[in-house]
Order: sequence, then C-alpha cells, then structure tokens
Amino acid sequence: MKSLKIKYNNYLLLIASCLFLISCGNKENKPQEEEQKATTEEAQPTIASLTAEQIKTVDIQFGTIEQKQLTATLRANGALRVPNNNKANATSMYGGVIKTINVQLGDFVKKGQVIATIANPQFIQLQEEYLSTSSKIIFAEQEVARQKELNEGNAGALKNYQNADAELKSMRTRRASLQQQIQLMGINPNSLNNSNLRSIVSVTSPISGTISNVFSKIGSYVDVSSPVAEIVDNSQLHLDLNVFEKDLPMLKVGQIIHFRITNNSGEDYNAKVYSIGAAFENDSKSIPVHATVQGNKSGLIDGMNITAIVSLNNVTTDAIPTDAIVSADGKEYIFVVTNKKAEEEKPEDSEVKKEAEIKSKAQEVKSTNFEKIEVAKGVSNMGYTAITLVKNIPENAKIVTKGAFFVNAKLTNKGEE
Repeated sequence: MKSLKIKYNNYLLLIASCLFLISCGNKENKPQEEEQKATTEEAQPTIASLTAEQIKTVDIQFGTIEQKQLTATLRANGALRVPNNNKANATSMYGGVIKTINVQLGDFVKKGQVIATIANPQFIQLQEEYLSTSSKIIFAEQEVARQKELNEGNAGALKNYQNADAELKSMRTRRASLQQQIQLMGINPNSLNNSNLRSIVSVTSPISGTISNVFSKIGSYVDVSSPVAEIVDNSQLHLDLNVFEKDLPMLKVGQIIHFRITNNSGEDYNAKVYSIGAAFENDSKSIPVHATVQGNKSGLIDGMNITAIVSLNNVTTDAIPTDAIVSADGKEYIFVVTNKKAEEEKPEDSEVKKEAEIKSKAQEVKSTNFEKIEVAKGVSNMGYTAITLVKNIPENAKIVTKGAFFVNAKLTNKGEE
C-alpha cells in the first residue's frame, strides 16, 4: 500500500513538471512571435524609386507646397474682357480691291505691320495731281517774282501781281491737301516721281496684338466702313464678375481673385479687384465687379467664361494640388523627392553583393527616389487642398503634383514583392 502511494506521488510530480515546461516554452515563443509581427509591420516600404523613363512615360510632374487662401471665400462666375481701347480694326482710308492678305487668325502683329494690300486706279490719279501741282507751283513762284519786279518799277499793273500771288497760294494749298491724302495712303510724297507711281497701297495694324478676326478675302472690295481684320491686345485682359446683391458688402477694391477657365480647369490664374459697379447688370440683380489679370496670361482669350473664388481675408495655408494626395490604409499621403534610398536585403555571396552595388550605382544616376509622407487634409477649393504635414520636410522640397497614384502603385508593388 505504501509503495502504491509513492508511485502515485511520483506520477503527479511528473505531470506538474511537464506542465511547467510547456508553460515556459509558450512564454518564450510568444515574445518572439510578437517581435516578428512588429518587425513585419515596421518593414512596410516608404521609399519608391522611378527611372527617368518611367517618370516621362506616366507624365509625373513636380511642384512645391504653396500658400493659398482657401478659407473665407466667395464663388462667382464671369468672363474675360478686353477694353475697347485695346481692340482695333485694320481699315483702309480709301476704297479698293483686296490684292493680298498677309495674316491669319491667331497671328501676333506689331503696330504698323502690313495686314493686307488693296489696289485702285484712283491712287495713281492723286499722285499724278500732286506731281503736276508741284510743277505748277514752281512756275507760279516765278510769275509772282516777275510781276512783283514789274510793279515795283511801275511797269506792270498791281492787279496782275495780286492775281499771280493769289494763284500761287491756291496751288500751295492744293499741294498741301494732296500731300496729306497721299500720306494717309502710306506713301511718302517727297519720294514720288514720274517713275514710281503706285496703284497698290498697304493696310497696316493700328495697334500691337493678336488677329481675332479676318473680315475680307482676296478680290473683295473694301472702304473705310469695311474693316479688313480685327486686332485684340490680350495683355490688357480683365475680369467681369457678376456678384449678387447679398454678397456685395463682402467685396472691396484690392481683393485677390483666383480663377480658372470654366471649360478647362487645368490652370490657375490670379486677378485683383480694381472697380465695383454701382448699378445692377440688366435684370439679373447682379452687380459687375472688374479685376485686372495678374501675372501669367497665356491661354487667356477675350470672351472666355471663368469660375472665380474671391478671397475675403488674407489668411493663407499650406496647400497642394488635390491630385498630389493619395489615400492608403485609411490615411492620406504625398510623395516628396528625397535622397534617401530604399532598403534592400543584403546579399550573402560576395559576387552577388558586388553586382548589386554596381546595379545600385547605375540606378542612382538614372532614377529618382520618392518618400511617402503622411498629411492631414483640410478644405478644398479650385483644385487645391489645404494640408498639415505629420512629418517635417525640407523647405521648398519638390513634391509629386501629378502622377502620385503611379508612384504609390510602384511602392505597393514593391512591398508585395
């Protein structure tokens, strides 16, 4: 009986020892598993590398974080306008038939540049009369001198001298009139002679600008009431905005306007309010507000419809194009150009390691690295979104403003591999 009790106690001791060893083993393995899991989570890649060819293929574009007024704003619609004193028609002072047209729609012309040429036989008649009158004046001057001499010697009548003097003055007046008419034709009267009479004259541009319309064609008849072409100086573009009565108290001269072309939202422009209307525009119950376009005017044309945002205060915030932000894992990110390198596994074999180093150096020359940076999104307006950086980046750092989706895809594929 005593022997059986000893065996039973030994059996319980053995079971307790086994349970203790199993427990210790689990405690030792659990931290290792947690450590491996944490290491896996930390190993998520944040650096993507693209070659110059890849950047060109997907049309990745770069920019910097800008300061934008995206809060306290007022939306308004309007159109681009050019003042009438910056528009002009190229016309001829005399009627004639179009012989040549030297411009096309969209051409830029300078003041005085030849737009077209016209022909008319009457042009020759004016030049002929001018040369004839000039010759008669020479004879009339001689006759006046002769009559004056005779009158002083009491050999001639005073009446003859007076008639000769009146005739000379009349001829000089006629020559001055013809001279002005010929100058309006674009011909220098002093260079005229019997061998260079012209039947074709030029129509020139009265201002510098862009050809916005061509009204005539070769062979058509034009006169002073029939313009040949229209020229517009787009450098003096301004905005005509329509603002409703309730919003008028929030506007004042000097406020900044950000606007885009309604049918093309790819480019942002700025303007500055210089005048606020004092009467309603037709029956729309809106007041016209005028603003001068600032800075870049490329691509802007008279008559384009625009969508504008009027800034009501001077508060600015960090902002980037909305397309520069990508979403992943419930967070928002941007990609910043960096000198950091993507982490790669170190090869054990020395030759493999050497080849990897050579390949890495070659890629450094031809590729660009991008770091994934988390941001917090704010308000969005006119294609821009306010952001707050979770992690500091260098001042004026280059960020991906277009194509961030492709950079993120490259980074994701790399992580999966």
